[in-house]
Formats: sequence, C-alpha cells, structure tokens
Amino acid sequence: MDASAVSDKTTLFRQEASGVTYRIPALLYIKEMGTFLAFAERRATCRDRDAEYLVMRRGLTQGDSVQWGSITPLSLATLPSHRTMNPCPVFEKKDQVVFLFFICVYQDTTECYQIFSGKNASKLCYISSKDYGMTWSQLTDLTQEVIGEDIANWATFAVGPGHGVQLQSGRLIVPAYTYYIHCRCFSLPLVCFTRSHSFVLYSDDLGGTWHCGKLLSKQNTGECSMAEVTCNDGTCLLYCSARTTYHRRAEALSKDLGLSFEMPYLSEQLCEPPHGCQGSVVSFIPPEKYQGKRNDREVSITQRPGLEKAQLFTPKHSLSWFLYSHPTNRRKRVDLGIYVNKSPLSPNCWDGPWIVNKGPSGYSDLTVCEDSFHFGCLFECGTVETCEEIVFQKISLDVLLKD
Repeated sequence: MDASAVSDKTTLFRQEASGVTYRIPALLYIKEMGTFLAFAERRATCRDRDAEYLVMRRGLTQGDSVQWGSITPLSLATLPSHRTMNPCPVFEKKDQVVFLFFICVYQDTTECYQIFSGKNASKLCYISSKDYGMTWSQLTDLTQEVIGEDIANWATFAVGPGHGVQLQSGRLIVPAYTYYIHCRCFSLPLVCFTRSHSFVLYSDDLGGTWHCGKLLSKQNTGECSMAEVTCNDGTCLLYCSARTTYHRRAEALSKDLGLSFEMPYLSEQLCEPPHGCQGSVVSFIPPEKYQGKRNDREVSITQRPGLEKAQLFTPKHSLSWFLYSHPTNRRKRVDLGIYVNKSPLSPNCWDGPWIVNKGPSGYSDLTVCEDSFHFGCLFECGTVETCEEIVFQKISLDVLLKD
C-alpha cells in the first residue's frame, strides 16, 4: 500500500541554489496546542562539517490540514566557534516545557577526526521553551554536569537525532550515543577498540537535572530512538531501536526505564543499508476497536557475532503498539517505509512496510497525534539525492492498518 495518498506532502525545508542544505529532521507534536514543531540543521553544503545552526517551523493544526509558519533560525542554540547539530526535542507535560537538546561541535572538526584522535570536540547543550516554541531560553551546557571526567574516554558523542520521550513515570528520556575508547596504548586511543554505544540521558525532576544511563553492551549501536512499552500487568519497559553496521537494526529492552538495557539483538525484519541510517520509533495505545489484534507468534532469533540472543519478557504482553520509519532497501537509502508492530515484546512481529516515499529517502522522525490517531512524519527525500528536501506528511492509523 502506498501511504502517500493519506495527505498532501508539504515541503518544509528545501535545498537552495546557493548550496545551502537542510538536514536531520526532528518532529514534536504538542496536543494541548494542536501544534507541530519541526526542526532541522541548516548547512552551507550537505556535508556534516558544514553544519551551521538549527532552524524551526511551527505548524498549527486546522481541521485536517496543518498551517506552517516561516523558517525561524534558533540563534540562542549556538556557541561561539561551534556548529550546532542533531536536534532532539522532548516535551515535559506537567510544566508544559519543550526541551530542545543538541550538540555543539568545535568549528569544522569531523566525527572521524574525533574518533581517530580520541579528542572529543562536542558539547551537550539544550535550550527550553515555556510557550510551545514561540520563545526560547539561553543555552545550557550540560557536558561537565552530565558526563564529567568520563569525557576523556568519549572520542565523541551526539544526541538523537529525532525526538525524546516522557515516560508515564514522568522520567524524561533523550536518546544518545557515544564512541567510547575501550583501550589505549601509550595514552593514544586504539581505533579498533573505540566502539559506538547507544544510551539515554534522563531526568527524574522534570528537566532540573540530567544523568547518563549505562551504555548498551557490545559494539556498534549508534543513532537510536526510544519508545515506552506499557504491559498488561501495569509495568512499563523502555525499547531502544539503534542503527548498526550489521545490515540489520539492533533492538533492546530496558526493565529499569533506561538505566540499563538487556543485551541487544538484531532484527530479522528491519534492514539497514550499507553504513546504516537513522530511523524513528513511536509507541501508542491503539483505539479500542484494534486492541484485540495482536501478533502473538513464536519467532526464533538468529544469533550474530557481537550481538546475543534477546531475553524475552513472558508471560507479559504489551498494550502498546509501535510505528517505525526507515528506508526499506538493503542496498541504498531509498523507499522510506513505515512498519507497524502490534506485539513489541516479541521479536520480528513487524508488519509492512507501507511506503511513504518512493525514491531517495534518508533520515526521518515520527510523532503521535494522540487526539486523532494520526501520525506526523518528517523526512528527508529528493529526486536524485536524499538531501534535496525535508517533507512533512500526516498519516492515519486506519490507512496503515488496511489490508
């Protein structure tokens, strides 16, 4: 099924004739205001090292359509001599505060240089808004507070990109990853022992203070997305979907809501193109008419060197469903699709994909419109390259579940 007929695609950011390019989408929906916040990086060219600063557009829901405001540069989300990258918003519902996390990277220092030299050039920062993105606070640098002396072992790191999530407990979760230096020789990092690990940043006091969870075990879990699983016995788990270099997506579950994760396993259904690609996952409780439709089936997990068999959580079952967006081709970044999982505690229960965009497709971010059982999807696409546009589309659950 082609989901493109659900609603019109709206281009929010388009590559300019001068070479200015917009990349790395992040999307947030604030139910209380019926408002979407769409974020991206503005770059002088499509290269990572030419990133400049973050931009935003606000979208107001009006019936079945969304009316978008103009592009707003986020000038407060900057540090002198640094470029701002990887927008990752999370909404704190009690105090109605939007936290926008990102990294600030020194000048044009590349990720590869940081990994090979072992010299981190990134800072962990955020700005916040108490009026749904109309105005923003001054920048807060959390690098020393959150990472501290362990930064000496972090060759580099980043948040998201994509969205964070507030759990039912109130805990705020921001997905992140680091290239961790596991071994040195004469104080120099050994690149073969510098491995990427996903983890979460979390706050249990509504964003007052932030902490790091434990790194996922094994190697090469990178850019990641998190979603909460609500179980039939009232407990909750945290799910992590991570980019890998194994040609398949890594998945992991946490019983302590992000403080640590079980051993990750490789999905047999969710592929990665060469070198991988960012993907997005969201969870939601389906409408009553769909709640009995679950995928309860036994599935074997093929072990892969470096990633071990998952521990399954039984006899619990999930009340939550997942949506996941990612390019569906194993060989290159094309054909963005959305998958549905009605039984997130069982591996390999993904249905789909339903193709959202045929052709070149890159990073994407999903958000749940809880008041209408629609989903917003913000994604990179183009005719020749994936970085030509960042497009928004709204898709209904009914359409995704049609046979």
